[in-house]
Amino acid sequence: MSQSHALSDDQVAGELRKMTAFIRQEALEKAREIHLKADEEFAIEKSKLVRQETAAIDHLYEKKFKQAAMSQQITRSTLANKTRLRVLTARQALLDELFEQAREQLANAVAAKGGKKKGKGGDGAYQSTLKGLVLEGLYALNESQVEVRARKADYEVVKKAIEEAKGEFKEKSGREIEVDLLEDDPLPEGSAGGVIVSGTDGKIDINNTYEERLRLLEIDALPAVRETLFGKNKNRKFYD
Repeated sequence: MSQSHALSDDQVAGELRKMTAFIRQEALEKAREIHLKADEEFAIEKSKLVRQETAAIDHLYEKKFKQAAMSQQITRSTLANKTRLRVLTARQALLDELFEQAREQLANAVAAKGGKKKGKGGDGAYQSTLKGLVLEGLYALNESQVEVRARKADYEVVKKAIEEAKGEFKEKSGREIEVDLLEDDPLPEGSAGGVIVSGTDGKIDINNTYEERLRLLEIDALPAVRETLFGKNKNRKFYD
């Protein structure tokens, strides 16, 4: 039968020191583990935050860069358009001046022709031109009766031109045509010349006045004039 021996005070103190040391060691190891885990989690969280902030900074930089590039592109486009508009305006002004000079020369030529005496060569050329203008109207209308308006000062030469046009029309078409000169409804005296041929009771007009022919010439000749003055348009794809 064993006997239990009571521990002395020194033994109790020794056991307490052992237990205290063991608990302290366990606590230190646990604290070390917690510290290591905390450092690891801190490093992970820090890396995550760094990546997030880096991505945010990259995104912001890309956004700013795109905005700057777009702003620069808009500025370049605006300047290019302004420059292009100035060039187009200058070109149009030159074309307007060119056609205005043509109208002035036409008016001066008519004034010079009007100053010539009857029977001179100028009337012969003008009569031939008027015959062509009347004949063109006859073919365009293709009716049995038409009316012609002209300047009062041209009535004499227009009558001759009408007779020549009627003869040529009959010769080529085989049909008679009646052409009346409306002497009670002349063209304005400020007109440069030419005729207006009307058919279908005045509902259809063939405007063959010099002013109208010049206007049509301006439209038809404009592409060629532009190319002559400014060269070919590199941006133009179609010419029809």
